[in-house]
Amino acid sequence: MFPAALEDAIRAALAAAAGAGALPALDGLEFVVERPRDRAHGDWATNVALAAAKPAGRPPREIATIVVEHLPDVPHLDGTSIAGPGFVNFTLARSWLHEVLRLAAAGSDHGRLDVGGGRKVLVEFVSVNPNGPMHIGHARGAVLGDVVCNLLDYAGYRTVREYYFNDAGDRMEKYYSSLEARYLQALGREAEVPADGYHGDYVVEWAGELAAEVGDAYAGYPVKLRVWALDRAIRDIKATLERIGVVFDTWFSEQTLHERGDVEAALARLRDGGHVYEADGATWFRTTAFGDDLDRVLVKSDGTTTYIAPDAAYHHDKFARGYDLLIDVWGPDHHGYQARMKAALAAQGHDPDRLELIIMQNVAVARAGTAVRMSTRSGDLITLDEVVDEVGVDATRYYLISVSPDTAITFDLELAKRQSMDNPVYYLQYAHARMRSLERYAAAEGVARQPLAEVDLSVLEHPAEVELLRQADRLREEVAEAAARRAPHRLAGYGYELSGAFHKFYSDCRIVTEDAALT
Repeated sequence: MFPAALEDAIRAALAAAAGAGALPALDGLEFVVERPRDRAHGDWATNVALAAAKPAGRPPREIATIVVEHLPDVPHLDGTSIAGPGFVNFTLARSWLHEVLRLAAAGSDHGRLDVGGGRKVLVEFVSVNPNGPMHIGHARGAVLGDVVCNLLDYAGYRTVREYYFNDAGDRMEKYYSSLEARYLQALGREAEVPADGYHGDYVVEWAGELAAEVGDAYAGYPVKLRVWALDRAIRDIKATLERIGVVFDTWFSEQTLHERGDVEAALARLRDGGHVYEADGATWFRTTAFGDDLDRVLVKSDGTTTYIAPDAAYHHDKFARGYDLLIDVWGPDHHGYQARMKAALAAQGHDPDRLELIIMQNVAVARAGTAVRMSTRSGDLITLDEVVDEVGVDATRYYLISVSPDTAITFDLELAKRQSMDNPVYYLQYAHARMRSLERYAAAEGVARQPLAEVDLSVLEHPAEVELLRQADRLREEVAEAAARRAPHRLAGYGYELSGAFHKFYSDCRIVTEDAALT
């Protein structure tokens, strides 16, 4: 709210100065209004004078003085100053912080925005192959995608969460073969798991479940076994995701793209557009025409398609469903895939800028100082369920979202479950616990909460009280910035700083006292 009000006032000052002949017309001048790093420089600062210096042909400090002289009245503005080469600093009156408190107390929508304007966004994330349990590395994309959706919804977009499961291809064939072998073993028959198959204990467990359910009815019936195996893996993934609060609106099967002819249709669109050629027995996509460093194979010499073909069909289908924006959350192994995916969209007549790709880095897990490997195939993994069992949902979600997606994470299990103030999750939880304890104590003392409209907030003068209000004032801008940058880790950092302000307030200020007005 306040940056926008100050920007409007600054533009009004520029117009007034131009009308008075003090400055030339500077319509459309670009400048920023932001919080200074040093609190001594005020609550907000602008570089308008520096930005105007060249077009105005005047020294920045002179322009800053003119801007300040022509500023209209701004509610809650207490003072201005000019610093350094020409920055204009603004100091707000305490009345603004009191207004923030009233706004926050008015309801849970404090901080909600409408920058999205109701645009429909499809966010595709996780998309783990349905051939085994989710491990903690998979979970980073799950929490990242979920919080991005929460942010966009809060900022005025309409998001849909979609899970695209790869139920076609070589990896699924190996999974099916491995489960079939274990199933036959569970029936007491001779069978070998393929050397390059899936050897984890979960395959043995699931095969035992199948044998208990159907006996030998699926022996020799690979289609029935495959249907069961796919459903079993997806049920496991869904249950794990729901444990950490991630629920998808839609689940999309890669196999349906092949069955419906969508992949062939995508190949036809690329051929008709002149973007495909034959060479070395394969079908190639001329991605270099769209900025890629190399052309890419669409159909291999054995007739099987590469990932590009079904992905081109899938993203065409997304746009056909009427979404304004697509966001994909991908793992680090997809860095080189971005250019060809954008090319596939452009070649099919779509605006590639309507696809955003969030590439996240890996998660390493340490237990007692020893790294834990995560391989679904070998079974040498630490599952997401195991992590949640050990450290809880709050810690799991916080640690996976607290760092920028483009930075690798080492998930320290011992720190995550430590009940001390050096654990950021405990730090946040303890702030919440203290808030609840205050409410219980006040109720026990017979102190009733009064409507803020009836309270004199000018008694809030202690530095810790003022700092807590300043942190509360940041919520709206943090939501706006985190949503615009698709950077939910900013909210984790903001929550930590807000908790710190509360802990300081709790320690320095008596809250429920004989002073009824202050209480």
